[in-house]
Amino acid sequence: MISRRKLLSSLGLATAIAAFPTVLMVPDAEAQTVGMERRQDRREGRRERREDRRDARQVRREGRRDAREVRRGVTTAPGVTTGTAK
Repeated sequence: MISRRKLLSSLGLATAIAAFPTVLMVPDAEAQTVGMERRQDRREGRRERREDRRDARQVRREGRRDAREVRRGVTTAPGVTTGTAK
């Protein structure tokens, strides 16, 4: 006679063995839907706008830095004085 515990264990093992080859045989399907493509396009647009903002911010910073150096009389050319004469 077989106990319920052994019966359920055997049944679970048989199910796992039967399902394993089925999982291996499933082809890699493309899961792209229209909604997913739109979402991907929106994300790409946000990423591009974010990069544009970062680039513009960097240009503004460099402009302010250059203007500040000009006001102070500081130049970056070698051999040129780096201050105002008094």
